[in-house]
Amino acid sequence: MDHDLDIKTLKDAIHVEKENHTLVDYFLFDEYEIHLNTLPPHCFQEWHYHSKIEETLVIIEGTLTAHYKINDQIITKTANPNEVVRVKTSLHTFANETDQPVRFIVFRFVPDGKNKQEIIKQDKTIVEVK
Repeated sequence: MDHDLDIKTLKDAIHVEKENHTLVDYFLFDEYEIHLNTLPPHCFQEWHYHSKIEETLVIIEGTLTAHYKINDQIITKTANPNEVVRVKTSLHTFANETDQPVRFIVFRFVPDGKNKQEIIKQDKTIVEVK
């Protein structure tokens, strides 16, 4: 196990402006990705879905509108700062229907179906450093 602490800066990220005008800074790691996204006012992403990855968004600033389809019905919900959107395998798109940019963090990983909640909750060892 690597015991070093590593801080990544924007210089380490891959910066992309997508055709839909989303600005993304990609931080790529072996087992997951973290994206810093900015969706400008009145922009939207294309409809899409993920069959293998889990994608979770944390809204930092602004209001993100999520549209997703269940059967033949389109459902719309909004997410605000400090709210979390778990995408799962939904057919979805995100939009910024406001006059202000929306900033959000995206966590992407490939789940293996194993419940790791107890490991995550319990994995902290307190030590005294002199």
